[in-house]
Amino acid sequence: MLIKYGFGIAITVPQPTSLITLLDIRDHRRPDVIDESAFGTTPDVPVSIYRDQFGNVCRRMIAPAGEFSITLGGTIQDSGVPDLVDPSLREIPVAELPDDVLVYLLGSRYCETDRMSEIAWAHFGTMTPGWQRVEAIVDFVHRRIAFGYHHARDTRTAAEAYEERVGVCRDFAHLTIALCRALNIPARYVNGYLGDIGVPKDPAPMDFSAWCEVYLGGRWCAFDARHNRPRIGRIPVAYGRDATDVPLVHSFGQHTLTTFKVWTDEIVAMAPGQVAA
Repeated sequence: MLIKYGFGIAITVPQPTSLITLLDIRDHRRPDVIDESAFGTTPDVPVSIYRDQFGNVCRRMIAPAGEFSITLGGTIQDSGVPDLVDPSLREIPVAELPDDVLVYLLGSRYCETDRMSEIAWAHFGTMTPGWQRVEAIVDFVHRRIAFGYHHARDTRTAAEAYEERVGVCRDFAHLTIALCRALNIPARYVNGYLGDIGVPKDPAPMDFSAWCEVYLGGRWCAFDARHNRPRIGRIPVAYGRDATDVPLVHSFGQHTLTTFKVWTDEIVAMAPGQVAA
């Protein structure tokens, strides 16, 4: 299947302000990109690229005073296959984990493993390690937190989401990650595109989505406690320990968001003679 994706974001800054964006599709999905417009800024400014410690594509630029916008769009080929479900995958003992996976066992700004450890072991410590235990954690988080955009709060941590029992997609991801790490299961935070493909259309405006990946059986597997079902068409943009590592736009100064548009839509082939609506 083909998926059309992209964004248009505009901010207003009172003075020239340095920005870093993490808005490019991850390298492992680049071969699937059919076409993509150039990363554009208005006004046009120099943009440099580097990769952070997690391999994310980061762009640096200076926004001049006033309104500043960034845009990008493209089309990507997707298998159309839902998220992997494989109950045979086992947890890997810490001593056998690859070096670059170990960082995803550590506590972080929004995933306080120290505060969640007792809860994690009380609920899941006696379960057989492996896929089923992670699935049980995801089910628990899905039931524990009530989703609502009006519940969004940038400073909410996993422990606070557990106590408050409300949140948005990042809170579902943070609590899942914290519980997994407390049980010595590596888990990382993912920002990316996730359209309403194969599911009822969400009437709310499209946004970037957050979910987590858990290291099982020697591979990273997507788990999404907000939706709690295999989904089609995930397009990862950035990985990190938690939301701290993957801000869509990091502004080194005061700014006001004026426009935020995201699209992720399946391109549906029309039958001969059919006319687009």
